[in-house]
Amino acid sequence: MNTLVVSGSPHIQSEQTTNKIMWSVVIALIPAFLTGIYFFGFSALWVTLVSVAACVVVEWAIQKYLIKGKLTINDGSAVITGMLLAFNLPANVPLWIVIIGAIVAMGIGKMSFGGLGKNPFNPALVGRVFLFLSFPTFVAMSQWVEPHPIFDTALADAVTGPTPLSMIKRGQSPDILMLFLGKTGGSFGEVSALAILIGGIFLMFRKVITWHIPVAFIGTAFIFSAILYWIDPVQYANPLIHILAGGMMLGAVFMATDMATSPTTKVGQLIFGAGCGILTILFRSFGPMPEGVSFAILIMNAVTPLINKGIKPTRFGH
Repeated sequence: MNTLVVSGSPHIQSEQTTNKIMWSVVIALIPAFLTGIYFFGFSALWVTLVSVAACVVVEWAIQKYLIKGKLTINDGSAVITGMLLAFNLPANVPLWIVIIGAIVAMGIGKMSFGGLGKNPFNPALVGRVFLFLSFPTFVAMSQWVEPHPIFDTALADAVTGPTPLSMIKRGQSPDILMLFLGKTGGSFGEVSALAILIGGIFLMFRKVITWHIPVAFIGTAFIFSAILYWIDPVQYANPLIHILAGGMMLGAVFMATDMATSPTTKVGQLIFGAGCGILTILFRSFGPMPEGVSFAILIMNAVTPLINKGIKPTRFGH
């Protein structure tokens, strides 16, 4: 006689675990990490190591001495936050600023809400925006080190210069091929669209993310910026430059797709990505600052609960 076992939901099982997902993201970030080291030298390595170490230590300290709950520093989420925070900073930023950003990212952006999966905003962007607003005139946050191959001894001394988005604000046009490869000024983890694409394809292959948010983000930004470019090509930048420059690619692939801060449904993800794209181009084209990805994603993070409430999947049996 067979025994019928009745159990509660969910009944669908998957081989994916939190640890596997998080460490897959870490692996996907390696191409951009290595590219940053190649173009900006070992200072990019130190910024990343300090950022990751600070994020891990802050999470461990809060869980051990304040929350006094289960330690989760081995799940890889703090490592991701540390890497993404570092990728959003210039390679020549002082390390004490990196540590402050890590404390804010983990302490305020993540752990104050209860930890992994409970934070409404992307922690790395919280830390990045805090640093941007706190040190607007600091040299390392306003003058960006120019890239040079790590083995190029002729350019051993780092020099600073404008980012591609700053060039757009001045009416100049960056080289599109250099933007794609990464030989341009800016935050060292966001400069190479090619490296970020490689990581994004890996995450899609591993089924960690889907195409909905990145395609909606980049596609909407491209269409909106193309309309502006068609209206006035002198005042507004080529849409390809908007896509390849700044944090557009890094934000669309690695930060807007954060499971805890983005909608759960496919339709909701398309709306979320489109909102990020529109806001980014609005900030870049009409705002006082050249970049807008961080603010766009954080604003849409705040809208995510409304999207989830308005766009609900059909219940089973209905």
